[in-house]
Amino acid sequence: MFQFHNPNLLKQAFIHRSYLNENRQESLQSNERLEFLGDAVLEFWISDLLFKRFPQFPEGSLTNLRSLIVCTDNLAKTADKIGLGKKLLLSRGEEKHGGRTNPSILADTFESFTGAIFLDQGWEAVDQFLTNNLGPSIDQISKQKNLKDPKSVFQEIAQAREGVTPNYRILAEFGPDHQKKFEAGVYINNRLIAKGKGNSKQKAEEKAAIQATKIFQNQV
Repeated sequence: MFQFHNPNLLKQAFIHRSYLNENRQESLQSNERLEFLGDAVLEFWISDLLFKRFPQFPEGSLTNLRSLIVCTDNLAKTADKIGLGKKLLLSRGEEKHGGRTNPSILADTFESFTGAIFLDQGWEAVDQFLTNNLGPSIDQISKQKNLKDPKSVFQEIAQAREGVTPNYRILAEFGPDHQKKFEAGVYINNRLIAKGKGNSKQKAEEKAAIQATKIFQNQV
């Protein structure tokens, strides 16, 4: 773990919004602003790295590879591996319902921690952190024969199982404009299969696709 110059910034990276409801007297901020920043930092870092490392890949393959690397499941696994969940500040209810191992919360925390590193120590520290912790999954995922993003994976499953192409709808938008969140639903024949949340419409749809894929796979 990095030695932070600003310990308050480090603490903020682990404050889940649920924690604020039970600790209003502390005048704290959740990690959502840092998550917003970290998401952008991570997006640029992985785009730059993949563009340089895989000059033979067309745009579509680069996009799919990037989606697989920064998807909720991969970020959550990485966050869990380095113990970010253990440092989370959660409400009692979120703690009781397994918030420390919730993939969505873990992925968001990975992004907020990335944003905190960027603010506290700059780009070189971010590059070191992401290279050390996402590097192994980049090597592993890039060797897959078929690089398909979560929506493409679920589309193939739905077409094979149901004979139709799934469609996505944005069910809700919440939060201020500078850190807006979205909830998306994936449907088959107007039947809601799964939902997902993210800080962009694309991410919300990808999370919905991941959940829908898990549902269909468990039905086998």
